[in-house]
Amino acid sequence: MRCTVAVEELSRLELYRLDISSKLRWEPLFILPAWLGVWKNSFAAAATDRCLVVREDDNVIGIAPLIISGTDASIIGSVNVCDYFDFPVVPGKETVFYANLLQYLKTSGIKTLDAQVCRPDATIITHLAPAARKLGHDVALAPDEVSPEIVLPFTWDEYVQSLETKQRHELRRKLRRFEAAGEITSKFITSPAEVPAFTNLFLKMFTESREDKADFLTPAMEQYFRRNFQGMAETGIFRGFILELDRQPVAALAAYDYHDVVYLYNSGFERQYDYLSVGIISKALLIKDSIEQRKNKFDFLKGSEPYKFHLGGKEVRLQQCHIDII
Repeated sequence: MRCTVAVEELSRLELYRLDISSKLRWEPLFILPAWLGVWKNSFAAAATDRCLVVREDDNVIGIAPLIISGTDASIIGSVNVCDYFDFPVVPGKETVFYANLLQYLKTSGIKTLDAQVCRPDATIITHLAPAARKLGHDVALAPDEVSPEIVLPFTWDEYVQSLETKQRHELRRKLRRFEAAGEITSKFITSPAEVPAFTNLFLKMFTESREDKADFLTPAMEQYFRRNFQGMAETGIFRGFILELDRQPVAALAAYDYHDVVYLYNSGFERQYDYLSVGIISKALLIKDSIEQRKNKFDFLKGSEPYKFHLGGKEVRLQQCHIDII
């Protein structure tokens, strides 16, 4: 079979994602075309992108969306807003895809490929790194942060029972105290039309809940959040969550529902209700809803904050991957 590599525009990738005949595996959600487009427009509008589309005969078997700077290539995105990466590849075609990708990069004069941060089950780790070593390239893998996750059980009671004894009692105590404080309501925001108002509320709580979050939310980052939430809602995977006490919003979560996994992206809450633990309760209730919706996994995403483990998260160690093409 004959393989070819074509350079295409980032704007064309959504056509491949929507092609019902395509077998490309678009995982994780941080490599979805809409996500990549929002990131580039927000943080690297002037950068040169080069999306390398590898075909076997006439069939697309993999895509490498890259930023090119001189002789350096990097996956489109950045670790401050994209938790981990991979390339969209057809399962079973990883070896062919990566061999052709590496050959193309070498003949094009690219000397380094920064694959940024990946899960241990990413094809970058399982296939690209071994292929690069086999071809004589230098591959540097280094431990990065953790990304805790929960494989969800069938019922909420099973989930609560799975927690460590101390954490199980603490969660139940917090829930009882919150339930006694007033009328509890909650709602999900999924419609694109509702996203702007939700984003205003979320960003207010985000910046007021912690000083470091206020510092993080630069004007460029605020613009990114607004574009991201809107774009992901239009793609059909955004889930905003608002927790209310006596009809007053007390916590807000930004999450994504993609391929039966719920990803908790970020959160905020009203500090005056901190004594009621509304931050951790809102996350617990999102887990509860995920179980009731029969989702397979709840991903807390990158970071080792204690609450993730208190709520049952199990550690997944991420890895940095950098390849010198020699």
